[in-house]
Amino acid sequence: MLDIPAWKRVLIWAVCAAGIAFSAPNLMYSRVEAHNDAKAAVAAGAAPTPALETAIGAWPSFLPATLVNLGLDLRGGAHLLAEVRVADVYAARIDGLWPEVRDALRDKRDQVGTVRRQPSPDGVLRVAISNPAGLQSAVETVRALAQPVVTLTGIGAEDIEVSVDQGEIVVQLSAAEREATDNRTMQQSLEIIRRRVDEVGTREPTIQRQGEDRILIQVPGIGSASELKALIGTTAQLTFHPVVRQTSDAGADPGARNRLLPASDEPGVYYVVEGTPVVTGEELVDAQPAFDQNNRPAVNFRFNPSGARKFGDYTAANIGTPFAIVLDDEVISAPVIQSHIPGGSGIITGRFTVEESTNLAVLLRAGALPAEMTFLEERTIGPELGQDSIEAGRFASLIAMCAVVVFMVASYGLFGVLAVLALGLNVALIFGALSVIGATLTLPGIAGIVLTIGMAVDANVLVFERIREEMRTARGPARAIELGYQKALSAIIDANITTFITAAILFMVGAGPVRGFAVTLGIGIITSVFTAVFVTRLLVVTWFERARPKTLHV
Repeated sequence: MLDIPAWKRVLIWAVCAAGIAFSAPNLMYSRVEAHNDAKAAVAAGAAPTPALETAIGAWPSFLPATLVNLGLDLRGGAHLLAEVRVADVYAARIDGLWPEVRDALRDKRDQVGTVRRQPSPDGVLRVAISNPAGLQSAVETVRALAQPVVTLTGIGAEDIEVSVDQGEIVVQLSAAEREATDNRTMQQSLEIIRRRVDEVGTREPTIQRQGEDRILIQVPGIGSASELKALIGTTAQLTFHPVVRQTSDAGADPGARNRLLPASDEPGVYYVVEGTPVVTGEELVDAQPAFDQNNRPAVNFRFNPSGARKFGDYTAANIGTPFAIVLDDEVISAPVIQSHIPGGSGIITGRFTVEESTNLAVLLRAGALPAEMTFLEERTIGPELGQDSIEAGRFASLIAMCAVVVFMVASYGLFGVLAVLALGLNVALIFGALSVIGATLTLPGIAGIVLTIGMAVDANVLVFERIREEMRTARGPARAIELGYQKALSAIIDANITTFITAAILFMVGAGPVRGFAVTLGIGIITSVFTAVFVTRLLVVTWFERARPKTLHV
């Protein structure tokens, strides 16, 4: 056992050196963070400035520059709990179904007579026909529009339910489709929020579903909850409508199937537009901030092939007429179509600032939220509180380390010193591993590290006690060390495997800070076993080879 091969010694020291190298940048967190941000800005196309070049040069490029991401409770940031109004999507689905129902019944006008949509609550479509004798045929026609629900729990179900009430056809979403719609709405909301947050370059946000219709959003490093709400709460619903007329009357009757919308940058100006858009923002594939021909901030956009075809056909057939670009129920621009616009690209102009045009492009690229959100809880965590948490965690770690050092040195002498040295390498390996995998460190995560510090010497205590027992049986020092490690190994492995399983379960079923605790605990178990079984043994053997003691004082 005492004859450790050279390749194994090199490998052990190489792992320790890598842990120290990757954990070292965390000792100069602000400098390395500024270096990384400046490099990312230049890589994204920002013009190099003296400030950026200074930040890039503040950390050598040949050294590792990965950092442990600090969580919301350590770095400060914004916390939101939002409720998604999933029922709004039901109304939109049913409204979108009306033209299809109308066209299908029109094809059977000789049987059902005229078709009229009746007033009804949101999410319900009531249709009246003038010929009661054709009611059954009309119901079958509408039922034929139903589509199967594409979910595992909705196998065999259809997306709409069609019934008859007081001589009218009633159409609404089925229970299976409402459940599937809820899940799709939540998944789409999560994805869009994540894309909007990622667009502004924030680090390690927590965006997760809670319950049936709520989303938890925690973004470290952002200034305030209001700023976060402004970023993710804007609907950014972009549509393009034919303009019927312009008016200054805020109470003007827009007429059937038309809408009266205000101009966003012209007080007192309103536009009557057709209710059905020619093309919507859902068919946008790109949007970028730009400048118009008068060098004013604007936004360039491009449609997908379907949107490009519709946009091109409409502009070709309506040259000389105004065309409204509507964002969140406000007309931001109503240019006159000067010529056919093929290719599906265009430009949105308005009285934007550079920042507004950039934000609009971000929102358009991220897409529109499928439903509005109500913010139930909002909280801003200041960086000062996070710094206090870091200092408290650092103080707790130092106290734990000092207590362990005193105990080990007092109990095991030189062997205790070697165990403490291995413990320091263990902490370096933990931070190195967290930096490499890009984990987020939270306050519970610091608790996991402090706990690991206490547990890390358990294995050494087991080994040293076994060595003491072997020395009492008058075995030689080399044989006592060999048997001590051999007999303690199974107990070390068993104890750490059970704890590791616990950490794995916490990670799988937990969320947020619980996962942070599980990650640091799991990594700490792996590194502590490595340092106890390999590093401490190598230190003991190296010392033994040089000192050749006749007896051991453990």
